[in-house]
Amino acid sequence: MVILDTQAWLWWVHDPSRISRKARSAIQAAETSDGIRVSVISIWEIAVKVAAGKLELPLEINEWFHRARSYPNLVVEPLSADECIASTRLPGEFHNEPADRMIIALARRHGVPLITSDKLIRAYPHVTTLW
Repeated sequence: MVILDTQAWLWWVHDPSRISRKARSAIQAAETSDGIRVSVISIWEIAVKVAAGKLELPLEINEWFHRARSYPNLVVEPLSADECIASTRLPGEFHNEPADRMIIALARRHGVPLITSDKLIRAYPHVTTLW
C-alpha cells in the first residue's frame, strides 16, 4: 500500500512521467496488490484550487473526481477524528499546512510510504516517503 499526496495523485492521473521512476514503480505495484490510498483532504485541496482559478482540470470537478477515483485499486480515505487529532500532534517540527499534516497523519496511521515530490515533507523524519 502507498499513500499519494495531492500533487502525486494529480500527476498520476494526468502525467505519470512527472513522477520519479521509483515512485511510479511503487504505485504500479500497489495497484496490483494492497492498493493506493488518497486522503479525502486531497479532493478538498483540488476543489479549492479549481474554484480559485489556480488549477485547471480537463473536466468539470465532479466528473474529474468520478474518473480519477476509478483508477485500479484506489481508495479515497475519509478523514477520521483520530487523524484530525494526530495531525495537530505530529512529532518534531513541521509547517502548519493542514492538508499536508492530515496526509502525513494518514501515512503514519497506516505505516506505509507517502509518495510526494514535496521537499518539506520528504525532509520530515517522522514519515516514510518515496520519490
